[in-house]
Amino acid sequence: MSTPFYVSPQQAMADRAEYARKGIARGRSLVVLQYADGIVFVGENPSRALHKFSEIYDRIGFAAAGKYNEYENLRIGGVRYADLRGYTYDRGDVTARGLANVYAQTLGTIFSSAGEKPYEVELVVAEVGETPEGDQIYRLPHDGSIVDEHGSVAVGGNAELISSYLDQRHQDGMTLSEALKLAVQALSRESNGSQREIPAERLEVAVLDRTRPQKRKFKRITGGQLSRLLAEGTTTQTESESAEGPEEE
Repeated sequence: MSTPFYVSPQQAMADRAEYARKGIARGRSLVVLQYADGIVFVGENPSRALHKFSEIYDRIGFAAAGKYNEYENLRIGGVRYADLRGYTYDRGDVTARGLANVYAQTLGTIFSSAGEKPYEVELVVAEVGETPEGDQIYRLPHDGSIVDEHGSVAVGGNAELISSYLDQRHQDGMTLSEALKLAVQALSRESNGSQREIPAERLEVAVLDRTRPQKRKFKRITGGQLSRLLAEGTTTQTESESAEGPEEE
């Protein structure tokens, strides 16, 4: 009888983490940014049916990068948790922090289990507050850890490069148009330093808008509204340059 091949627990966990990271990096990146009136979710997604961003509850949004079937299972579980907690107790008891803890336990259990492969997903759970200071953004990597983010966060694909770009340029109090254009600029950057064009038709955009009178603050931005937000300010700048005329030598 042959002796089983021994792998140390540390090496086994490192291999599982590397497997999950490679799977997540194969997907397209997405970003989540705070702006003056809420939180905006932006990602490149040519599919009109398979969404990266979804509403979980009144003020809570969900974003995910990685394997669709795996993060869709997690999204559905989050919706069920939120509905049950809100019905059993109070709608105000459903929070992004509580939901992030539930996701962290699920991902951590799966990652530590030797009987199944780790999930190839990275999640973002965001909650819009009454004021910008009350906004909450949590990033959950494949191993179930929780990272409390502020301002902006990127996951999937070239997340490290995009995060660095956003950290240098994101500012508090940005308008939705400014935040959206910054997100698109960050997503369009390549690892070699070049920049590609991402048409509006390939973008998936959603917001948690604190100014909406409804209890449900989640809203998708598509079509003409998205095109207008991306073009806002560009026309004014072009007209201003034209009015100044060519520089005299």
